[in-house]
This record gives sequence, C-alpha cells and structure tokens, in this order.
Amino acid sequence: MAQRKIIVNIATSADGYVARPDGDLEWLTERPAPKGFYGLPAFERSVDAKILGRKTFDRSLQLGAPFGGDRVHYVFSRQPPPQSVPAGVQFVTESIPAFAERLRTQPGKNVWLMGGGEIIAAFLDEGAIDELILTVMPVFIGEGIPLLAPRHREVALRLLGLQQFPDGVVQLHYEVPRSPVSPD
Repeated sequence: MAQRKIIVNIATSADGYVARPDGDLEWLTERPAPKGFYGLPAFERSVDAKILGRKTFDRSLQLGAPFGGDRVHYVFSRQPPPQSVPAGVQFVTESIPAFAERLRTQPGKNVWLMGGGEIIAAFLDEGAIDELILTVMPVFIGEGIPLLAPRHREVALRLLGLQQFPDGVVQLHYEVPRSPVSPD
C-alpha cells in the first residue's frame, strides 16, 4: 500500500498572496469558476484529513465551514484550543516531523495541508510536504497574506503537471523531492 502524502492545494494571486491582509478572499470567491472547479472536487475525494494553522481554523469557523463528517481536521496551534471544539477537530502540539511521520504511516487517503502561509512554511521547512498544487489566479492584489511566511530558504521543486484553464487560471503541480533535484 502506498504511503499517504501531505499535499498543499491552495489558490494564490499572481503576486503570491492567499488572502488580503484582513483575510478577505473576495478577489477569489467572487470570480466564476469553470465546470470542475479547477479539479478541487476530485482532489477532495483523494483526501481524508486536513491540516490547518490556527488562524485558518479560526477564519474557517467565522465563515461557517463545516467540520466533522468522515474527515479529521488537525489544527496546529501554540494557543490552547477554544472552549468548544467541533467534532472531528484535533489540536496538535507535537513536532511537525513526528506528526508527519505518524500520519504518513497510518492507513488512509492523502492529507490536505490547507494553510495558511505560516503552517505551510513550517511544514516546508521541516521537509514534511510531499506535493504542492498551486492554483494561480490571474490577478494582482498588491498586498496580503503570503503563500509562504517569509524565511530564508531555498527549496527546489519538480514539476509534475501544468494545467491552463479558459479563464486564465494556471494550476501548477509540484513534487517536493526528498533529496536535491538534479538538473535534466
């Protein structure tokens, strides 16, 4: 049986932001999406767990996102959990490498690392991301929450696929190699 993968699947503006400074997503949500919604429904069927940072979790609660069901939601936070935690949500305090190793060895589907930029950066810095699917929207928003929290890093990626949509959206699918990428 194949080992579970931890996969980032996220939309970003062409200038590398996942939301406006206040978390607003109108530049993303108010645009009409094509049939198949950039492959998201198919991707969602390939995962059975999601990883979120605390800010993304709190924002998801504000927006009324559903929790529970047959998916586990792992929330990384340095703060204590809220008084009331929705069913299916587990707060995680263990180290990212230990958590990722434990998750990968458990039976199940792949795991969706949703965001935000802090948790994606932390997982990337620990070598705990297997793949990234970046859906690049054809819009500059000028400022906001970056796709990755800024740090000094260099991570080589290997392109697995590229898809262009009629509305100008481009989706890049990368693998994060475990060892350095050799030039072809």
